[in-house]
Amino acid sequence: MLVKTKVADPNKKPIRTHGTLGPAPVIDTPLMKQYYQLKQEHPGAVLLFRVGDFYETFGEDAITASRILDITLTKRGAGTSSETPLAGFPHHALDNYLPKLVRAGQRVAICDQLEDPKMAKGLVKRGITELVTPGVSLHDNVLERKSNNYLCAVHFGKQEAGISFLDISTGEFLVAQGTMDYLGKLLQNFAPAEVLFCKRSRREFEENFGPDFCHFALDEWVFGYDYCHDTLTRHFNTTSLKGFGIDGLREGITAAGCILHYLAETKHTDVGHIGSIGRLEEDKYVWLDRFTVRNLELVLPQHPGGVPLIDILDQTVTPMGARLLRKWVVLPLKEPAQIQRRLDTVEALLQNPELLENLLQHLRQINDLERLISKVAVRRINPRELLQLSRALEAIAPMREQLAASGIRALQKLADQLNPCTGLREEIQTKIKVDAPILTNQGGVLNDGVDAELDELRAMAFSGKDYLFQMQQRAIQETGIGSLKVAYNKVFGYYLEVTNSHKDKVPTTWIRKQTLVNAERYITEELKTYEEKILHAEDQLFVIEQRIYNELVLTAAEYVAQIQQNARAIGVTDCLASFASTARQHRYVKPQVDDSTVLDIKAGRHPVIERQLPPGEAYIPNDIRLDQEDQQIVVITGPNMAGKSALLRQTALIVLLAQIGSFVPADAATIGVIDKIFTRVGASDNLSKGESTFMVEMTETASILNNLSDRSLVLMDEIGRGTSTYDGISIAWAIVEHLHNSPKARAKTLFATHYHELNQLADDCSRVRNYNVAVKEADGRILFLRKLQEGGSEHSFGIHVARMAGMPTAVVLRANEIMHHLEQERASTGLEEGPTEFDDVLAGLDEKPSAGKVVPLNGIASQEAVETRRGPKAQPTAAVHNAPRPSLQLSMFEPADPALERLRELLEKLDVNTLTPIEALLKLNELKLALGGK
Repeated sequence: MLVKTKVADPNKKPIRTHGTLGPAPVIDTPLMKQYYQLKQEHPGAVLLFRVGDFYETFGEDAITASRILDITLTKRGAGTSSETPLAGFPHHALDNYLPKLVRAGQRVAICDQLEDPKMAKGLVKRGITELVTPGVSLHDNVLERKSNNYLCAVHFGKQEAGISFLDISTGEFLVAQGTMDYLGKLLQNFAPAEVLFCKRSRREFEENFGPDFCHFALDEWVFGYDYCHDTLTRHFNTTSLKGFGIDGLREGITAAGCILHYLAETKHTDVGHIGSIGRLEEDKYVWLDRFTVRNLELVLPQHPGGVPLIDILDQTVTPMGARLLRKWVVLPLKEPAQIQRRLDTVEALLQNPELLENLLQHLRQINDLERLISKVAVRRINPRELLQLSRALEAIAPMREQLAASGIRALQKLADQLNPCTGLREEIQTKIKVDAPILTNQGGVLNDGVDAELDELRAMAFSGKDYLFQMQQRAIQETGIGSLKVAYNKVFGYYLEVTNSHKDKVPTTWIRKQTLVNAERYITEELKTYEEKILHAEDQLFVIEQRIYNELVLTAAEYVAQIQQNARAIGVTDCLASFASTARQHRYVKPQVDDSTVLDIKAGRHPVIERQLPPGEAYIPNDIRLDQEDQQIVVITGPNMAGKSALLRQTALIVLLAQIGSFVPADAATIGVIDKIFTRVGASDNLSKGESTFMVEMTETASILNNLSDRSLVLMDEIGRGTSTYDGISIAWAIVEHLHNSPKARAKTLFATHYHELNQLADDCSRVRNYNVAVKEADGRILFLRKLQEGGSEHSFGIHVARMAGMPTAVVLRANEIMHHLEQERASTGLEEGPTEFDDVLAGLDEKPSAGKVVPLNGIASQEAVETRRGPKAQPTAAVHNAPRPSLQLSMFEPADPALERLRELLEKLDVNTLTPIEALLKLNELKLALGGK
């Protein structure tokens, strides 16, 4: 029960809480003083304050908790000067409520009672035992099984920036250093749950990476290089960081040190499972900028209901494999030899289906080994999880034998990395009951025979009736009192009851405790000793079980390094088995990946779209060939919905699949290693930064053109559509020319466009080829064949697509009317006969300067040149202004004719949209009769 608050002392300085509006109420009770003292340690966190069997929140925390957790908000000290909002929940429900707070982005400080309230003198001692944040959590209900939960730190240096990622639930620790673009790519790929940065760098972080990350700002002194370097070396117990390959990453080391500092601040001191730190080398992986990861929908869909690539590709059966696969997808390899090893292993598994099935069977028995051993390291593993650990280790032994006997070199290497940890597995199975409870304080955790004293106490606590019955039988035999019985009450405890008729047989060693009308009650030394034992047996049981269990956890902690290595090997095995399963199920083929500069895909398919088609509908495959000598750039034209964007994306996805070591959806594929994949597909306004669709489009395109390499793959879809037609054509034309003529890089490019004028580029640029996505037109309707064929397209079929989309018929007819009018206007001005005015401009782009001719800069004609050469009649706006007005209903009837007037009235009342075919025929007959027909 909460103590009533006293009247506030007006001369006393009020204690203010973080985030409250105005001064906090004056609190005089010892409990609330203790609360606010602890609250000041972590003012930005929701403080769960243990009071008896409840976790309570007060003030602003209570308002926040009641909203997020949907619990009742009440008031403490209602009607007094110290009235405070209050909300709470039972302490045993912590695992249900804590994840909700953390997922809502809250930092949660857990304050527990540090002593037994029964033994406390005065106020119970309390303290913060853990600070749980979105990036620092070991709770299963907070963590996603198939995703890492990264805590990230970013440090901005003078030249470069450093970044570090830690998943405390697995012990994975990574560091990198580079440009803002590189850090932005890593932030999007790793999707950290929480980001740390310096307080003075808040604006710089948000300008470069946006405000959407859950973040926390640390004091500036934490980002000192010397402090962070010392923190890391102390943690790893080394004199330098050279052994980890990160010694030269000054900014990265600072970021990594900040993470370890943050762990200490949040009361996470048992971090022995963080045994190493790895370097993310930019040159080792394919460059996928954040636009490309988003556009290709590798791990997250762009739109609700969308399906990312990972959902199609992931057939892993262990959490370690699922998490590793996500990293492989966003970090494709560039080294052909390493890619080939993965491909060869997948091929070998496909050729040996029995081995594949056996491996999958063993993998399915392995739970989250990586996170289980992390829980061991931080002393938070429960008995059932220890049993899961032992079962996982049990499955490793036969799997290791099969990998070793497979004859596949890569799998044999994985077998060498597996350690079944037989001693630990046997000890767990010997000591822990198969039906052990989750909590250790409930008893019943250990098997019989583990400890002699424990067995004796169990016999007393749980076999008390048998023991008392045996004692009673011995007493009857010794005394000859047949009616003697052993009983218990709360006042005297256990006693022997003898009727008055047998009093004279009672031994002198018995001690009389109570006299009744018809009987006497006695106790004996044996009974007194037993009573003391049985009353304390349960408490002692828990103490002994807890001690033995803790010793077992400490023993398991000695195996952290070996089991983490097991987890890594199992993750790789699971990923390769997943690739094999996917290839077998979806008819994927082994690509040839080499050092050439050729990209040649035969009958390629989109891995996601083909899985979403209705039953019985086959995906239309297409060939794609790109090289640096003959066909560097393919310009693809065709109407909307024809499949241009899908073709672009499927090419990038096939390359990506090949370079992560997976088979690909095609009949055959030869892929010269790609080092960068760029996509410019779709756009949206960035209103928060005041950027229009066209500005976003140009920003992303500029990033591509400024970062090209000789082995880049560039995919551009509808560049320039966000501005006027002439501007768009000019920009698209110039971009294609730049990609073709760039002296530093002949990037392989697929360029989808509606601007049919770009087909003329093939005449002047030797490595540009025109293709179109075929359609078939019949009776004013179009059929999408979705087949890529040589040659350009001259029609966008936009009005047909509008009709298919369900556009009102009146709008479609009006659009068609205006289109024909505009075509006639163009013909009348000569724009359709021979080269157009804009064609004249384009034709002069590559000509040498001459007197009286305006030479465009970088392939884009100046506005004055366009206006001069276009002429007044070529103005597209003139054609639009002269477009016919919407046709009015002409009068077909003479009002003087009564029959026609009657017919007109009937037609005006008629709603053709609601008529059935039969009603339409009847109405037509009625109209005919109205005109005097028969």
